[in-house]
Amino acid sequence: MEVKRPLNGSSSQKLKQELKATEKQNLEIRDSLAMERTKLANERTFMAYGRTSMAMVLAGLTFIKVFENAPLYIAIGIAFIPAGLAVAGFGYYRFSRKKREVARHTEAYTPTSHVHAAVANQKQDISDTPMHSSYDSGHGER
Repeated sequence: MEVKRPLNGSSSQKLKQELKATEKQNLEIRDSLAMERTKLANERTFMAYGRTSMAMVLAGLTFIKVFENAPLYIAIGIAFIPAGLAVAGFGYYRFSRKKREVARHTEAYTPTSHVHAAVANQKQDISDTPMHSSYDSGHGER
């Protein structure tokens, strides 16, 4: 059985500094992941607006086509088409506004740990390099 000795002053201080550094790094990673989740949630919301607007336009076209001899349903169908387009426009407006807001907060965020700063710079270097894929030219090269 091993007897644990109390930490002396310098060891205790060093351990506290290491724990603070680890905690700070974990907070920065959590903040970075929260920003990514916010971006993904914004994209998901935009896609929901797109689905809703497409459903409204298609419902309008369906009403017009199916009820060709019923003027009330044709009027409802005609009303659904611009309403669907308005939903699409509003969804794009919200998406772009939130995207700018998230970008502004992301730019204002400055990592304080050297490890996280290196990872952020590495991500920036990767996103700055142009990526070429087989889809760019329209045909794959193998």
